[in-house]
Amino acid sequence: MDIRQIDDQHKLDFRELLLLADEQEDMFLKYLYRGEMFALYAGEPVATCVVTEEGAGIYELKSIAVKPQYQRMGYGKALITFIENRYRKTGKLLLVGTGDAPSTIGFYHSCGFVHSHTVKNFFTDHYDHPIIDEGKLLTDMIYLKKNL
Repeated sequence: MDIRQIDDQHKLDFRELLLLADEQEDMFLKYLYRGEMFALYAGEPVATCVVTEEGAGIYELKSIAVKPQYQRMGYGKALITFIENRYRKTGKLLLVGTGDAPSTIGFYHSCGFVHSHTVKNFFTDHYDHPIIDEGKLLTDMIYLKKNL
């Protein structure tokens, strides 16, 4: 397992993985180039994420995705652990925003994240189509946090 930082020139090479995490390209393009992108390789790229600096020692984990055939194998947790270690020296808090699908919330809880706040109607206000996850229509963005 190898984690590499991806330069701006190659970020869209990971479009397939980015779309797993955020299915509307114009939404992830809003932060893709203002953040640092990382890819986890296990022979091939299997997971990615973007981290943005939000100020005052706060970083936000965005677009974390693991290819479906590699899910539940520890790659997502390994990527989050890498991010925590990388930003611990300069940050105090790591945020992640997600829909309220039970498996996604459960994953972040298992990584030590706790509820921070909710942005009402985020998905219905910002996406041009309904976002369905685990058969559920997503409306609110749930933010979770973890101290670094």
